[in-house]
Amino acid sequence: MALSVYNTLTRSLEPFRPLDDKFVRMYVCGPTVYGDSHLGHAKSYIAFDVIVRYLRFLGYTVLYVQNVTDVGHLTDDADEGEDKILRQARIDRIHPMQLAERYTRSYFEDMDALQVLRPDISPRASGHITEQIELVQKLLARGLAYEANGSVYFDVRGFADYGKLSHRTLDDMNAGVRVGVKAEKRHPADFALWKKADPDHIMRWPSPWGEGFPGWHLECSAMSMKYLGQSFDIHGGGLENQFPHHECEIAQSEGVTGKPFVKYWLHNNMVTVDGRKMGKSLGNFITLKDAFARWSPSVVRFFVLQSHYRSTLDFSEAAVTGAARGLEKLNSTIRHVRDRVAKAPSQGEPTGINLETHAAKFRAAMDEDFNAPQAIAVLFDLAREVNTALQRGTGIAVEELQAIDSFFNTYSGTVLGMTAAGETHAARDEELERGLMSLVIALRADMRKEKLWGLSDKIRDGLTQLGVTLEDGKEGTTWKRTPQA
Repeated sequence: MALSVYNTLTRSLEPFRPLDDKFVRMYVCGPTVYGDSHLGHAKSYIAFDVIVRYLRFLGYTVLYVQNVTDVGHLTDDADEGEDKILRQARIDRIHPMQLAERYTRSYFEDMDALQVLRPDISPRASGHITEQIELVQKLLARGLAYEANGSVYFDVRGFADYGKLSHRTLDDMNAGVRVGVKAEKRHPADFALWKKADPDHIMRWPSPWGEGFPGWHLECSAMSMKYLGQSFDIHGGGLENQFPHHECEIAQSEGVTGKPFVKYWLHNNMVTVDGRKMGKSLGNFITLKDAFARWSPSVVRFFVLQSHYRSTLDFSEAAVTGAARGLEKLNSTIRHVRDRVAKAPSQGEPTGINLETHAAKFRAAMDEDFNAPQAIAVLFDLAREVNTALQRGTGIAVEELQAIDSFFNTYSGTVLGMTAAGETHAARDEELERGLMSLVIALRADMRKEKLWGLSDKIRDGLTQLGVTLEDGKEGTTWKRTPQA
């Protein structure tokens, strides 16, 4: 089964065929860095991280570009209102670029914790002003833009395909326009390519039209085409960016080049909180740093991956705690496999587990528009079979145990970014933890042999209070973490 992706442009599932054989060029709209990242960022960037990981697993070379919007865009995501970065910088009483630097670092810290791979290129909007001005000049030369009072607007009526991504017509857009559209616009749907800076606007650059700053939509067109070319394979982003942001990107990019801008448009859905849209104004806004104070980043990632990227993700404490329990079950199985490898015989009774069948099911799930929840279900199916085999008490050959461990490393770790039994950045701590637990279990076993039941129970009860459960069985004692409610 070949990979198929859902293309928002055509509203259909399509076979994935890159423009350049095994080389994939991919752009995803990055964060506007005026505050700490939240669960919505996690859903978006984990989704595209898995897409990049799976494409590379399939053998594609992927050039992944994700921008950083450090110039900011307006509070209502249109052409009016207040710049988000400037507004927050004024509140914090710091320079806007200082604010942008602070939250850019914060964003990458959070993404690293979530095992989100760094993009190959992370261009900043403020570092590509020249390219943006050149793009505006080309649009003016082609008659697709016009200057008005120091600002430059795109003329949507000059681009016949405007609305093809969102399936909106200009009449639809007219009907939804609010009162008070700028008089300098020729059509209410025209959007800003370059904005004249007010006297108190700090982030401003010289241009042929006077001092100003780029429009939000212009930034992504300029940066994506600079690094990926005039036409590329995948453009990703949140569903809320489909209109107007991505629609405007298409218009200005194809208006300049006359070529198809992007072959596949992929959009991830939003996060809700107890069934309601997440937002600061509703008081249900959860930053990743707040989430990490309650749950480990690996649990947050696992929680996000339980929802398909095109489906909504409903956050609740019960849902995340349930995800923590599920992840611990999976990791517990993997730990047991690894613990057995060291003492497994070279020859043993076959488990009857067909790893090729599980691999085929995993790939079939991912080949259908990157269905991570179904792929995770395959991992749990395998874990159940492994647990049954481990509980039989018969010796399993070391090669088979190593093959099972390798399967989890590849599909859970490499593809889904869920490092087996822990987080990659904490691998050394995990190894120390496992070593200490092995020592504690061995000491407790000696106490039980000596019938020192009181000390043995004291160790067990103390570990329980620390969130670790000991399980005594025929094959010895194992341990697992107990997720906190």
